[in-house]
Amino acid sequence: MVRDIPLNEITLRKYEKPYDAPKREIARKVCLTLGLLQPGDSRDIIVDILLVLDEARKQKVMLSSFEIGSKVEILRKQSSLEIKGLAESNIRRQLKRLRDAMIAEKLENKYRLSEFLPISEIFTTKIEKFLVPQIIERAKDYLNKLDSMQ
Repeated sequence: MVRDIPLNEITLRKYEKPYDAPKREIARKVCLTLGLLQPGDSRDIIVDILLVLDEARKQKVMLSSFEIGSKVEILRKQSSLEIKGLAESNIRRQLKRLRDAMIAEKLENKYRLSEFLPISEIFTTKIEKFLVPQIIERAKDYLNKLDSMQ
C-alpha cells in the first residue's frame, strides 16, 4: 500500500519578468513563485519574515523567533500594513514552512537563510538541483509503473 503523504512537494509559479518595484513587492513575488504564498492571500507575514532573514543574512546574524517577530512588526509598521499574524506561534509556523522549503534553517533555536546563502543560490543548490530532479524522477517512476500495468 502506497501512503498518500508526500515525502516532498513543491509549487512553482511563473510570473512576468521582475520590474522596478519596491523590495517588499519583489519578495512577495518570490514567495508566490515558490508556493510559499497563495495568489490573493492577504496573510503575507511570510514575506516580511523572508525580508528579515535576508537582512540578517547580510550581517551573518542568526535570529530567534522573538527577534524575527519584533523586526517583522517594525517592517510592517513602516509599510503601513496590518499588524496581524505576529503571534509567536504563527511566526514559528511560517519559519517551519521556510525550513520545509529548504530556504531557512534552525540551529540552537535561532534561524537563518540556509548557510547564510543568497536566496537565489539557495534556490539553485537546494531546490533546482536537488529537490526538483528527485521529484521528477519519482514522477517518472509512477508514470512508468502505470504504463507497465495491464
